[in-house]
Amino acid sequence: METRDAAAADVLLSSGGGGEGKKAKKKAAPQPDVAKNRMERIFGFRKEDLSSWQNLVALLNRPSDPASLGIFRFLFGLLMVVDITQERGLSHLDYKYLDGSPVCRFPLFNFLKPLPMDWMYLVYVVMILGALGIMLGCFYRLSCLMFISTYWYIFFLDKTAWNNHSYLYGLIGFQLSLMEGNRYWSVDGLRRPSIRNAHVPLWNYTLLRTQIFIVYFIAGIKKLDADWVEGYSMSYLAHHWLFDPFKMILPVELVSLFVVHGGGLILDLTAGYLLFFDVTRPYAMFFVSYFHCMNSQLFSIGMFPYTMLATTPMFCYVDWPRRFFSHFPSFLTAVLPFTTPEPQPSASCIYPEVQSRSSDRRQTPPDRNVSKPRFKHKLGAIFTVVYILEQLFMPYSHFITKGYNNWTNGLYGYSWDMMVHSRSHQHVKITYKDGQTGETGFLNPGVFTHSRRWKDHGDMLKQYATCLHEFLPHYNISDPEIYFDIWVSINERFQQRIFDPRVDIVKADWSPFRPNPWLMPLLVDLSPWRTKLQEIEGSLDNQTEVVFIADFPGLHLENFVSEDLGNTSIQVLQGKVNVEIVGEKKNQSLQTGEQMKRRNHTHVQQ
Repeated sequence: METRDAAAADVLLSSGGGGEGKKAKKKAAPQPDVAKNRMERIFGFRKEDLSSWQNLVALLNRPSDPASLGIFRFLFGLLMVVDITQERGLSHLDYKYLDGSPVCRFPLFNFLKPLPMDWMYLVYVVMILGALGIMLGCFYRLSCLMFISTYWYIFFLDKTAWNNHSYLYGLIGFQLSLMEGNRYWSVDGLRRPSIRNAHVPLWNYTLLRTQIFIVYFIAGIKKLDADWVEGYSMSYLAHHWLFDPFKMILPVELVSLFVVHGGGLILDLTAGYLLFFDVTRPYAMFFVSYFHCMNSQLFSIGMFPYTMLATTPMFCYVDWPRRFFSHFPSFLTAVLPFTTPEPQPSASCIYPEVQSRSSDRRQTPPDRNVSKPRFKHKLGAIFTVVYILEQLFMPYSHFITKGYNNWTNGLYGYSWDMMVHSRSHQHVKITYKDGQTGETGFLNPGVFTHSRRWKDHGDMLKQYATCLHEFLPHYNISDPEIYFDIWVSINERFQQRIFDPRVDIVKADWSPFRPNPWLMPLLVDLSPWRTKLQEIEGSLDNQTEVVFIADFPGLHLENFVSEDLGNTSIQVLQGKVNVEIVGEKKNQSLQTGEQMKRRNHTHVQQ
């Protein structure tokens, strides 16, 4: 909570060099006051500000310069206009919500349905007009409501598009709707002089800064996961050209371990702290800017790197835009933000009584007549405290929503576990069984859907199976049972089944508040094998492909091996495997260290 705009300070200290500075020091306040002011210079508030609820309300409603908030509002609105056309799907809306086509969807709540195509276009028009209104500060409250209502509707309509930054956009939009974001460089300020360049309460900045701090810090906490610390989560990134300078002095394995994983961990854990303090802020701004610029090239994450860049100046002195734009030529003054006028008083803030130098009486400046907390001030303070506590709780709330937990916890998107887990899929098979005739068949993975995210989430798999159960009777398949055989590798482990292939998912039990009973456990006891797997893979030439799989007793994997692959072999690293050559009607049992080679195409069961 930074309050470095001097309008709120009770005492102003001056410092100078030479004898005058020493003389002034002799006349200064006692040493305890100096310590208090030192704390205020470092943290932006005094210890007494936290000593009671009334003092905390006064602190959170302390008047602050609206300049930094106004610039962020403009940048956020601009970035959301671009995001709506990209990640929100406006550019391919006809493909995403085509009327009449059978499509399986994955809303958070099953009663949520997309509107007809023409109405969906209207939803997006309202959302983009809201984003434009936020950017310009035009009919600000209405614009925020237009944006967040349509944004959260689109967000809840499709879980497959969820990610951390999309969730963050919705949170920031919600926060801005409650803030005084139109007090600086806004159309509303031109229409209403009473709010133009007016103070905003400190809690406006406190919320945004704390939100960004949580994004960084919780992401760092989540990176303390053993897979990240040991360098398995994002090892493939080290081969990207962006890391070529590091590979000039380090082997690629160490670049992955120390630069990609170690650097990411340290940056996330420390960025929020370093951005807060004056001494470390310039270094933090350099490193986080470099980090987000790299992310914009490494990942397809839309406007997220640029949004995080736009939040970085929020940690600076709140009047930084005035000083920055004051260096521009004077003929641009008409279109640039305010640089010279001091902010005018606002009823949204609590102005402290200042002590007169001529007496011990306390008085309130004549133009700042709000000195006692009102209901809206207390409400703003309560909301700030509750919201921050809720945001600290949400990333660890998965013990409540147990049904959404798989090998990783929870609905992906609000946990800030960014890039901690990487997955690869080797084998996906969907089997249906006619409930009346008993006839079985196979479906193309991804039929009736545009997404692939359902393969990793039990809640989406349940929705997908239910949808297939409704669609398949139109294709003369009565009361179908649906079975999924999905093989996944997480963070370079063995490929293994994630869900029980023997369970009819249509009839399977699932609840958001109970553990998923048909989730197969992650074989963490085989995690130490990853080093050996890397050695084996490194010993092969570039023309040889290898797949490492692990399975549970009593289950089998059926594969058709094409003759185009030439020589094909199976080697058992641990345990016992029965191999059946279906075409030749031969069985062979293999134990640890044994190998079987085939030169022709064949149909095998393991």
